[in-house]
Parts: sequence; C-alpha cells; structure tokens
Amino acid sequence: MVGDNYSWLWNNPLTREVARCPKRVGDLIWSDKRGHQVVEKVVEVIPTDMLNIPSYARWFVRVAGISGAAAVALSAYGAHVFYRREYPEELKQVYETANRFHFLHTLALLGVPLCKRPKLAGALMITGTAIFCGTCYFYALTGSKNVRQYTPYGGMMLIIGWLAMAL
Repeated sequence: MVGDNYSWLWNNPLTREVARCPKRVGDLIWSDKRGHQVVEKVVEVIPTDMLNIPSYARWFVRVAGISGAAAVALSAYGAHVFYRREYPEELKQVYETANRFHFLHTLALLGVPLCKRPKLAGALMITGTAIFCGTCYFYALTGSKNVRQYTPYGGMMLIIGWLAMAL
C-alpha cells in the first residue's frame, strides 16, 4: 500500500490552507517553503457562525423545506399517476409548469433570509407560489377553470417577490 487513505487529503494544497485558518484572534504560525517558521498576526477573524440570520427569517427556510417536500411528492404523483392517465395534453403541460415553478420558487425561498427585506420578499414568494402553482395544479387535476382567473395574480406576486429580493 502506497500510504494511508487520507494522505491525498492532507497533501492537497487547499486542505492545508483551510487547516491553517485561525479560529480566533492570535498568532498564525506556519512554515515557508524553506522550512523557516513564519509568524503572522491575525487581524480579521471570520466568525464560526458565518450566517447571522435573524430568527424571523429562518422561518422561510423551514417553509422552503416543507414546500420542497410537497413539490417532490407532487412530482412523483405526476410521474407515476397523473401522466399515465388519459388526460388532455394541455392539462399535463399545465401540471408540469406548476411543478417546475413550485421547485424553482422553493429554491428561491432558501435565499430569502439573505436579502435586505426578507419579510416582504418571503411573503410575496410564498403567496405567489401558493396562488400561481395552486391554481395550476387545481386546473390540471380537475379540469375546472374556476380558479384559473387568479393565476396571473400569483405570477405578479412572484415577479414582485423577485424584485423585492433584488432591492
């Protein structure tokens, strides 16, 4: 055997760089290429908790988790049940669009705590996803056009939610 299983990890320059990162203010001691010890004073420290997300914004991450689970479940239902039935092609396309938007905006919801106005952006994203995707799912599953009139409102909320994240 050439060496232990972890020698490749330690001999990687990136691993060594990460390993020498200080965890607190103090001296950073390392060796240069000639074997001489070099002492550097650490001025800036990266906190161990790199994302200081307020507690009210963490709620959006939890909602994204639930929404993601729902999107996966609806995708599985679509693949194993809905698409195999004899429905018009238009309804299958609407279902696919709803599921794609559901996934995309669930992922976008994960970024909400990092924006400047997480309450506004998150509320718009959640409401817009519920209205847009919900009405599309309802139409695709039932064929009833009763709620299709509300789909554009959900789409507008999603657009405004994206803009709220950007501003």
